[in-house]
Order: sequence, then C-alpha cells, then structure tokens
Amino acid sequence: MKSDAGRALFFTVLYLLALGGAGVGIDQTRRAKSIPAADRTVSSGHCIPSADAYLRARLRGESDLDLNWSDADMQCDGDPRPDGSGERVTFIGHAPAGMIRLVFGVTAAPTTMFARNVPTNVTVIFEDQQKLYSTAGDSKCTIDELKARSIPDAGIGRWLRIEARGYCTGPATIITGSDSLLLDRFDFAGIVHEDTH
Repeated sequence: MKSDAGRALFFTVLYLLALGGAGVGIDQTRRAKSIPAADRTVSSGHCIPSADAYLRARLRGESDLDLNWSDADMQCDGDPRPDGSGERVTFIGHAPAGMIRLVFGVTAAPTTMFARNVPTNVTVIFEDQQKLYSTAGDSKCTIDELKARSIPDAGIGRWLRIEARGYCTGPATIITGSDSLLLDRFDFAGIVHEDTH
C-alpha cells in the first residue's frame, strides 16, 4: 500500500498533468492551486461582480450527478492558455460526493466575444476522493455557443464574463483506472482574466 505522502505526491502529479492538458503551464497550475479561486477573481465576494455566475452539468457514469451551482455556491476562475490559443475556465463547488473541480479548456482565443461549435477539453476532479477524469483532448466535447463581454471595474487588468453551453459525445476517463464519466450537457457563466502583457 502506498504511504499517504506517496499518494499525495502521485495525485499532485496527475493534477498537474490534467490541468496541463487543458492548456495550462506548470507555473500557472501552481499559482491556481495555491491561491483560492475566489481570491484570484474580483473583490466583490462573488465569482463575478454581477453575482450571476452559474454552472449546470449532468455527469453520468460511476458517479451520477446533476450539478446546479449558482454564484454563491462556488468559486470560479479563468485564464488564457499560455500559448494564447484558448482559455481555461474553472469552477469549484460542493456536491454529495464532496468538493468537485471542473476545468473547461476552451479552444476559442481569449479575445473571442462570440463563437459556435468550439472544441473543448474537460477535466473533472473529485478532490476529496482523489479521482481525476479527463477527456484528454478537445475532440469529445463541444461548446454550442460561447458569448463573452467585458466586466467594468473588476480590478486589475481586463476581465471577461464568459457564458457557454455545450455537450460531450465521449466520456472523460479516470487517470488511474478504467472508470469513465460523461458530461452529456453543461452550461456555465464564469470569468476569464485576459492577460494584458
């Protein structure tokens, strides 16, 4: 049996690999992991200043869950991918299975204000159970429609409110076994910090 320290190290490596697959560099992953999402976003105490962030998702597989989080139920965050080819939008909240983190690696450029049929990578992390599922690429999930708008007076830099609805045609598979999880539908509104340098 692995020691607790060994399990923790192993899961940390898997965590970094999965977020890297969503288009995040190691430095950004460490930053996102070490700073709570609510502290990285705006100072209003909400995911977005208008307090109308949300995440709805149907998860089917080993864990059947219907998530319906509002702004007050979760933390959210977002950054451009390091190469500028897309953006990563993250939501963290509680469910009967414990704390869950969903990461959407959206291939639309951070400056995109409207798009349809956007390939998307999805990672789902059951943090309390140390289970990590990933689509391992953006060929299984699609955002039907994506809309973004600037958020005035949200703090340092430029912030965008991003709203999307989409689906997955293939499952996210667990990194350490054969279990799978399908997000057959998802809808969200969150925030992305646009890198200004």
